[in-house]
Amino acid sequence: MSDCHNDLYELALVFRLLRQEGYYVSADVFNNLKDKEGKVQGKINQDIEGLMGLYEPSQLSIKGEDILEEMGNFSSQLLNAWNTNDDQSQPRIVRNTLGHPHHKSLARFMAKSFLSDFQGTEGWINVFKELAKMDFNLVKSIHRKEIRQVSKWWKDLGLAKELKFARNQPLKWYMWPLAVLPHPSLSEQRVKLTKPISLVYIIDDIFDVHGTLDELNLFTKAVNRWEYEAVEPLPDYMKTCFNALNGITNEISSKVYKDYGWNPIDSLRKPCIQWAILCNAFLVEARWFSVGHVSKTNEYLKNGIISSGVHVVLVHMFFLLGHGITKRNVDIVDDFPGIISSAATILRLWDDLGSAKDENQEGHDGSYLHCYMKENPGTSIENARCHVMHSISETWKLLNQQCLPPNPFSSCFTKACLNVARMVPFMYSYDGN
Repeated sequence: MSDCHNDLYELALVFRLLRQEGYYVSADVFNNLKDKEGKVQGKINQDIEGLMGLYEPSQLSIKGEDILEEMGNFSSQLLNAWNTNDDQSQPRIVRNTLGHPHHKSLARFMAKSFLSDFQGTEGWINVFKELAKMDFNLVKSIHRKEIRQVSKWWKDLGLAKELKFARNQPLKWYMWPLAVLPHPSLSEQRVKLTKPISLVYIIDDIFDVHGTLDELNLFTKAVNRWEYEAVEPLPDYMKTCFNALNGITNEISSKVYKDYGWNPIDSLRKPCIQWAILCNAFLVEARWFSVGHVSKTNEYLKNGIISSGVHVVLVHMFFLLGHGITKRNVDIVDDFPGIISSAATILRLWDDLGSAKDENQEGHDGSYLHCYMKENPGTSIENARCHVMHSISETWKLLNQQCLPPNPFSSCFTKACLNVARMVPFMYSYDGN
């Protein structure tokens, strides 16, 4: 790579592509852009395309890569200053680069914006755009079919009628697997994964907006035991939810066994343990609220990354994908590995920024912002939000590290974990994409 350091855009592109595919490349190569005094040399500050290219690899930094952070700050400052240019096309591309860098964005969600910005007169560019449009429309038709399947399943399940207090948002729940598993061939996995995701939301509503503390204790015990005898004392609405949860778990278990020959009794049944851990975390939050307890930020976040439901969902996804199902990998994925906990941390922190509220839910779950401001008297909401954004940025560095060797998981699973983190700001900010 040292041979291409004179071409800023090429250097940045090669680095980004290699890192994105899981190859470790030393960030020291960017030191070649600096002179002996440590200043960026040449006329880089006038190269808009090069600066956009330089900003992109900074998003793949890991802990200790100060040069990437320096280059990211350098390029973003110049691009933000230049963004006041009167030309209408180029500033939009710059804004997209700053707001939606490749590594932290979902390619399918950005396709419309990319196609409108992708300009040129060469014949191959026009052919490429036509192919991209065909692909976009083909995938859209697959997604419409999946939405019909999910809607029918949800209607037939009947939880919307039985649990009127809970959210009734199957399309929103389907958006998660749509983003996390974008490849057209994974249609069945997307539909199946929507089912445990829906139960995470429903159980969250039981704990957050409806159940009494006594009922929540009973439900948590029932899920921990996973026996019908423990279900008997539950109120009817909780029995209905537990039966749906048990049915979905058995359905996915049977599919894993049929497709991959892995005995789901000793492997996929472990998500039942994960469901218990999730309910335990929900119960902790319910108890905190019942006594008006505001926890320390570390205590809140440790529990909050579990109550996010990310671990439960990604355990199901691991088995549905069927890549690298071995005893060793099953033990790793069950033990809340860093690649999952980092994605869960990003989700929890973004969610707690409060940039969006569920229109059909008025619950009592806590907030990291609230805990932080209580722990740091005199802190303004603006400073608290800056702290959260910094924490998200630092967690991205951990996630980037966990995607590099040695990584026991398949490329598909690794990218899906990344896609969870990428989806979060889209889900909680609702921009035009």
